[in-house]
Order: sequence, then C-alpha cells, then structure tokens
Amino acid sequence: MKNYFRLLRYIGPYKSRAITSVTFNILTVVFSLFSLTMIVPFLNVLFSQDRNYTLQPWTFSVKTLLNNFNYYLGDFVVRHGQLEALSLISLLVVILFLLKNFTRYMAMYYLVPIRNGVVRDIRRDVYSKILSLPIGYFTDERKGDIMARVTNDVQEVEWGIMNSLEAAFREPLNIIIFLITMFTMSSELTLFVLVLLPIAGLIIGRIGKSLKKKSGLAQIKVGELLSNLDESLGGLRIIHAFTAEEKSKKRFGDINQQLFRLLNKIGRRRDLASPLSEFLGALVLTIVMYFGGRLVLGPGSSLEPSEFIAFIAIFSQLIPPAKSLTTAWYNIQKGLASSERIYHILDAPVAVKDAEHPKDIATFTNVVSYRNVSFSYRKGEPDNVLKNISLDIPFGKTIALVGQSGSGKTTLADMLPRYYDPAEGQILLDGHDLRELRIHDLRKLIGVVTQESILFNDTVFNNIAFGVDNATEEAVINAAKVANAHDFISAMPDGYHSNIGDRGGKLSGGQRQRLSIARAVLKNPPILILDEATSALDTESERLVQDALTHLMQNRTTLVIAHRLSTIVHANEIIVMNKGEIVERGTHVALLELGGYYKRLYELQTFQ
Repeated sequence: MKNYFRLLRYIGPYKSRAITSVTFNILTVVFSLFSLTMIVPFLNVLFSQDRNYTLQPWTFSVKTLLNNFNYYLGDFVVRHGQLEALSLISLLVVILFLLKNFTRYMAMYYLVPIRNGVVRDIRRDVYSKILSLPIGYFTDERKGDIMARVTNDVQEVEWGIMNSLEAAFREPLNIIIFLITMFTMSSELTLFVLVLLPIAGLIIGRIGKSLKKKSGLAQIKVGELLSNLDESLGGLRIIHAFTAEEKSKKRFGDINQQLFRLLNKIGRRRDLASPLSEFLGALVLTIVMYFGGRLVLGPGSSLEPSEFIAFIAIFSQLIPPAKSLTTAWYNIQKGLASSERIYHILDAPVAVKDAEHPKDIATFTNVVSYRNVSFSYRKGEPDNVLKNISLDIPFGKTIALVGQSGSGKTTLADMLPRYYDPAEGQILLDGHDLRELRIHDLRKLIGVVTQESILFNDTVFNNIAFGVDNATEEAVINAAKVANAHDFISAMPDGYHSNIGDRGGKLSGGQRQRLSIARAVLKNPPILILDEATSALDTESERLVQDALTHLMQNRTTLVIAHRLSTIVHANEIIVMNKGEIVERGTHVALLELGGYYKRLYELQTFQ
C-alpha cells in the first residue's frame, strides 16, 4: 500500500476540494441515517404502539433522539390524529432523502476535478521524467512498454484508484457512523456484527491480493503488445520484402493470446467480488437477524421490535458500502499493479543532472577540451567504449571523427551535450567542467544534425522553428534558404504551413535532412555536431545537403562524424578512432602520407 499513499500525495493541491467533498459525504451519511431511523416512529404510528415517552436531556444517542422524537410525535398524534402524523413522517422522509441525494451529488461534484486533476498530474510527471532521463535509460527499455506505462497504466490508475476515491472517502464514514449508531441501539448485537464482518473481509482480501499479481502481468503483456505493434509499423517494408507476414502475425497472435488469458483470469476474479461480498453480507445479515430476534423475543428483552427493525434496516445499509468498498479494494489492487510500473519510471535515477549550484554560461569563445575521458555504458564492464581520450576542439575549427562502426565516435560526440557523463576524466568548455554548467544553457550552445532526420508530425514551419521561441516567418525562410530547402518547400501545397506527416514521411530523405539543417541554422549555435549527416543520401541529395552543411559550418566550431571520408577532407583535424581509442590524428594530407589506418580506410572507399 506504500504506492497507494504516494499517489494520495497528489491530492495535496486539491486539499480544499477534498475537504468540501468529505464534508458533503458526512452530511450524506447523517441524512441517510436519519431517514432510516424514521422507521421506528413510522411503525409506532402505523401499529398504534402508544408508549408513554418522557422528554429526556439531549445527548448524542440514537435512543435519546428517538425517544424525544417519539415524545413530540405522540403529542402531535394527540392533537392532530394518526393520519396527520403519518403524513408528517412521510414528508420528513422525502425531505431527508432529497437532502441525502443532493449532498451525495455535491460530494461527487467536488471529487471529479480531484480525480481528473490527479491523473493529469501523474501523466505530466511521467512525461517530464521521461524527458529528463538519460539516453542510456531507453536502450534497456522497450519503447512500446514505456508508451503502455504512460497510457494504459495511468488509465488503470485512473479507473482503479482515482475512481475508487469516492468509495474510499464515503464508505468508511458510512460504516463508522452506522456502527456507532447501531452500538448506541444495541451494544450486544453490534459487537456480534464486529466479529463477523472482519472474517468476511479476510476472505475477500485474499482474492484481491491475487488480482494485483495478475494485473501486473497483464500490463507487462500490454507493453509487449505495443512494442510488437510499434516494431511492425516501423518495419512494414522489411516484413513485406521478406514475406514475413505470417511470422509477424504468429508473433503478435501469441502475445495477444497470452494477454487474452490473463484478462480472463483478472475479469473472473474481479467479477467474483460483487456476488461473494453480497453472499457474505446476506449470511452475516441472517445470523444477525437470528441472534437479534432472540434478544427481542427472549425473557427480559433489551430491544423493542420497532428498534430491532430499525437496527436491521441500518445494518442492511452497511452491506452496500461494504460491497462498494470491496469492489474499490479490487480496483485499487489492479491500480496498484499499474502504479508500480509508473513508479519504475518516476523513481528511475537521473544520471545526468544539474549540479547543486550550477554555473550559468551564455557564450563559447575558446576551446572544448576532452581530458583523459573514459566511458562504459554499464558499470563494471571490462571493455570501455572510450579509453583515455584527450582532444581539443578550438573555437571556429572543424574536427572530424572517423573509424569503423563501434569505434566510439558517436559516444564521444554525445558526451558534449551531456547525453552521458564520463566515467573518468572530464570535458571542459572554455575551462569549465560540463558537469558544473547548467544543462539547459550548455545545450543552447549546441546544434545537432543526425543521420536519421528527427522530424515531427507538424508543419514545415513548426519543424524548422522547433525549440526557438517566437521565430518569425522571415527568419524561418532565411534558414530554409541557407539549407537549400526553400525551393521544395515553396512547391508544397501550403508552403511552409504544409504538414509533413509522421516523422516527415511525406518528404524524401534529402528533403528531411535539409529541414533538419534549416532547424540548426535557425537555432544559430556556436557549436555544431554533425552525425553521419549525408551517409544515407543519394548523390544528388548529398550534393545539396553537403552544400547546405558548408554554409551552416561557417564560423562555427564543428564536430563531424563521417563514414564518407570525401566529405571531411577539408577538416582542420581528423581524429581516427578504433575500439574506443584515438589511433591517428592530423589533416587529410598528413594522414595519407602517414600511410596507416586512415589511408587504408580512404583507399577502401576510393576503389569501391
């Protein structure tokens, strides 16, 4: 239940609404109680049970309240007759039921924004946490499973826990107040009830515990299902090309079938809650009626027949809240299974974060320095991805990183915007350790163009202006012209306000890449990272993109990751990497004259 109380902390901002809702719930219980106690005078009038009631001092006791009400009712009968008294009692019952239902509605009215607000806040916090987590976190997680936690699991918390808040607020009040009332009417009978009810609760609790476990497994399967669907949508070309439709259907079908079986087990256990609680309630009610009947009929009766009927009526009203609380308990168990998956994200450690007192930085004017940097994606791995790297990137210079796949080029570049921090050594920006700087300020100084163009299902304008506040149309157009993108954008149906589809699917690879470059141009950062920006393009597109990159790189400090060595022959320095180490460094001409690793790579590409 630890996570349940953690979730309830989200109610804090809605404290005033919660107090108002609880107040109306208390009034609902009070009006419900008074409407039930009207049974006693109603029966007394109906069956002409003329007892001599004397006025007693007012105390918080049902017997006192009933006695004094009957005293005044008896006086009313004497003066106006039984039919008038019956009419008065009927009117009082109608008014009490009207007030009860009005206060119940008002309690739910104030609860609705609490329930929806808490769910909104959970979604907001989960999304914010996802954005703050390091890139490395997502290499160990399925994207579909993370999507399931943000959608299905949060929805399950909404239906399982937040929708049970009304029951959690109101039903305990109902039960407590009704029990106190019953205790003042007959302590013996109420104590007997208190012995029977926990036994029924234990039976129901055991089933609820198993429901939580099954719900957790079901949510995991939902994550697997979404992951499979995401992979299938992303790989449709390959599925069709390799005629793997049947294999893909079988894989999806197996997960779907497993989820089907789990949901059947969960549904059967959940549906057992209502009939089981009703049967146990009826069993307890029958036992109480038998035991109470003996108190009424036995010698030295301590309970009047009309009071006993009122007691049974009140006790019968314990069953719906107990039943509702049981259903809420089942739903909460399901919600708690989902909350554990949500807190798996919310409690994930943020490896890359601001220092306690970060330094502000607004410009870059001198040099980026890597000092004895080593890095491994997982602690304790014998082979580091980077090993004792030392490198200077002066302001305004272009440094190229080359080497085979897996040599550590991208990891080295990813450490500059602090996607990862070094395991050993440090990276300095104008003499400041990156870990001492505010992450937001650091990343403002860096522009990134990757091999895979990351675009959003939005307009051309919004994709270019992404991350730039209050960008003007003139500035966006100028950036597109620098990136050689203005002509094809102008030819689109709505120009800069044309939607480019999911991940830019309405554009060619070269067009998508030029939009990415235009985005970097508009940001106008002093430091630029180009990660294989032209490797996936045809010759014509590469020429246009390379021309755009040449414009972009002017007067900027640029770190280029390249497989096509022809694109970096004019770099100020080329860093050759192999297995996480720098094996050669120098200009294009100097490295060719050296006749080593770089020359072999260059000759392999030249003769292809």
